[in-house]
Amino acid sequence: MLDESKNETDRSHVMSYTINKVNVWATDVPNQPGTLARVLEGLSNAGAQLEFMIARKVDESISRVFVAPIKGAKQHRAASDVGLTRAAGMHSLRIEGPDRAGLGAAITRAVSEKGINLRGASAAAIGRKAVLYLAVESEQNLKEAMRVVRKLLGK
Repeated sequence: MLDESKNETDRSHVMSYTINKVNVWATDVPNQPGTLARVLEGLSNAGAQLEFMIARKVDESISRVFVAPIKGAKQHRAASDVGLTRAAGMHSLRIEGPDRAGLGAAITRAVSEKGINLRGASAAAIGRKAVLYLAVESEQNLKEAMRVVRKLLGK
């Protein structure tokens, strides 16, 4: 009889990581009920299927919203209409693959050992899958971070 739990474990080790450059878009909005919904509805109406969204209070009057991806002319227009622009000075990569204990620590350590400072980081795990976003300050740092992460994860 097949041991399904072992089979699941084996599959998670076979699943490889994808590492891609991603453009993050951002805007500041009034810190009021409904402003985040207005931004997200505008994007949804243009067909955006967001993989990433973070919204944070900056101060009592302003909140900052980050989203990705924005694809195609229609979504770019909708993003502009709700005040979003490509996040200036934020060069980001997206890492997706099997979750494991210490994954974030290993990735951030490898990047930091190359002298690359992270401008931002976010991560989530659902089931056995992890998705991490790292932001750095320059295109050169992004290229190096991608090289380091690919080497670390066997890509």
